[in-house]
Amino acid sequence: MIRSLFLDIDGTLVSIKTHRIPASTADALRQAKARGVGIFISTGRPLQIITNLGDIADLIDGYITTNGALCLIGGETVCCNPIRTSDARAIITDAEANGTACLAIGERDVVVINPDKAYEDTFVKGLNVTNLDLSVPLSRLEGQRILQFSPFITAAHEATLMATLEHCTSARWHQAFCDITSLDADKGKGLAAMAARLGLDVGETMAFGDGANDIPIIRTAGVGVAMGNAGPDVKAAADYTTTPVDDDGIRDALVRYGVI
Repeated sequence: MIRSLFLDIDGTLVSIKTHRIPASTADALRQAKARGVGIFISTGRPLQIITNLGDIADLIDGYITTNGALCLIGGETVCCNPIRTSDARAIITDAEANGTACLAIGERDVVVINPDKAYEDTFVKGLNVTNLDLSVPLSRLEGQRILQFSPFITAAHEATLMATLEHCTSARWHQAFCDITSLDADKGKGLAAMAARLGLDVGETMAFGDGANDIPIIRTAGVGVAMGNAGPDVKAAADYTTTPVDDDGIRDALVRYGVI
């Protein structure tokens, strides 16, 4: 029996084409909630830029954010796994030395290092993230735990950088950038922590995703669902591949598994 759902945002809950939650998805989640099923978000986004869930905001019981670096139920922190200071310095140094754009995500603030066309095209135009203040200086993050970096680098550059970071892992759900977090953080570890706090067996959970950063939670959940628009590696990790986000993918999977 599925008692809680964990849902990625971009390309899963929210259409990349329209930047909206499909009506069938919102309706299906309301039906699930009415049956007592918990609704949780599982995203690479930090809380500061989760701005596209208004249609279901009243349904959400908690969040796995920044790929599991910060997890919350209600207003309570379930776990926080920040990046070590030495690794954070190395990532910032790499961005500054190469002039590459990079999001540095703290507990309270998000700083965009070297904002450029890649950032504008991907985050502002592609993902509809329009609320970041590009004038916020890096010094604003002093004293904050750093949850995640999202550098706009190639996969080859990512591999070179990651080889220098002893205590970090990376995942890529967009070709333009990757997300770097502590080794202690991924969405699968976040689900396990959330389930323990909720008194759930992980077998009672169902997770949806479309990007490589969703693979850990898809493998950890009782039922892991890949969206039809997911990459082949995500589909290979899943128990089931549903239809794409724009073709009623979440609703169809919830019907198939008897959640609604």
